[in-house]
Amino acid sequence: MYRPHPFSWVPAEGQRHATTDPKPRHGYHGVTVRTLCSKEVTADNSDIGWLWPTCRPCNTRAHELAGVPEAGDGAD
Repeated sequence: MYRPHPFSWVPAEGQRHATTDPKPRHGYHGVTVRTLCSKEVTADNSDIGWLWPTCRPCNTRAHELAGVPEAGDGAD
């Protein structure tokens, strides 16, 4: 399955986390994944889950993996 970055976003436990676990064909819903913030969470692919706030440590690590600076980090 194509993914432009080595991680995917997964809503779980009230936040949007990122994971490098392989993405199942049916998606992550109900699947336990290891996140970039080192938690094991069970994905909740509900509509509301995508509106939860982004996990800050996952976001920082995701930007590092993508080679893209975070907004507001002083990079021009």
